[in-house]
Amino acid sequence: MNQYPDISVVIPVRNESRYIDKCVLSLFAQTYSQEKMQIIFVDGQSNDDTVERIYALAKENSREVVVLANPQRITPVAMNIGINHASGDYIVRLDAHSEYPPTYIEDCIKCIIKTDADNVGGIAWSQGDGYVGEAFAHLLTTKFGVGDSGFRTGAPSGYVDTVPFGTFKRETFEKYGLYDERLVRNQDSELNARIIKNGGKIYLDNTIELTYKCRNTFAGIAKQNYGNGKWNIITSYLCPGAMRLRHFIPFLFVLSLIVLIPLSFVSFPLFRWALYAELGLYFLLDFIFSAKVAANKGLKFLPILLIMYPFLHVCYGMGSIIGIFSIPKFRGEKQ
Repeated sequence: MNQYPDISVVIPVRNESRYIDKCVLSLFAQTYSQEKMQIIFVDGQSNDDTVERIYALAKENSREVVVLANPQRITPVAMNIGINHASGDYIVRLDAHSEYPPTYIEDCIKCIIKTDADNVGGIAWSQGDGYVGEAFAHLLTTKFGVGDSGFRTGAPSGYVDTVPFGTFKRETFEKYGLYDERLVRNQDSELNARIIKNGGKIYLDNTIELTYKCRNTFAGIAKQNYGNGKWNIITSYLCPGAMRLRHFIPFLFVLSLIVLIPLSFVSFPLFRWALYAELGLYFLLDFIFSAKVAANKGLKFLPILLIMYPFLHVCYGMGSIIGIFSIPKFRGEKQ
């Protein structure tokens, strides 16, 4: 770039000892002008050595960083603390579970200047460790796994409903507001939906890529996706219109099974045939997508993916069902 605008990079962290070194080192290796880049970490009361590692890496690489405290420990609060402290004309929101190629920040700033969008981002390719983690990473690149989430499946460049993390104009937050601190999850989706609703634009550039570290165990996958499903319902209650149809497909799938399975035993044969048809179609798609991934990535992934797709969808859907029963706790928070 001929001229580097002042930017602020904001990274929420909490107990990221396992991932923080690679994240920080990839940040220090950016081609963007160091003099024009303010780096802000917002720590949610980590009880591991995350903060110590950040300071140690900064000292080893002769870089200046700011570490702020986030006593509420959730991401939207961390982002708002960081944004309020930021001095840059652009805010680059990063995630500690990720690694970024050297030109990532420069490419994002070029893109937002060129498109004049309110928020831009790229493709987040998942990466896992071990057999389970690798299989889950492959699953997250398929439409059967994540629906039409273009930033995960390698969609073409263009205007979209959301991007991973995001690079924002400072004026975007002045115009549309900060992150919604009621949302433990989905704060990025809600903010992007609010921007679009009020006439703003979100742009995906598929030449910009990052690597996201996904969960590596079935327990981790279950916990994450149960929580995602639960917060989809809560977010939709608190912020109508913030979530997309793809977020509710697992909920509808699990709900249909809860309804059809007992009805198939006690009522008309029609319900039994509807159940057979739904399960037949589901497991056909399960096999097709699992086989397609296995053909490209290795036949060893076929058996685990056949299990992992329904495991993921059921955990996600059950989270959404529980989310319905959680709504009364949030009635006083709805605006």
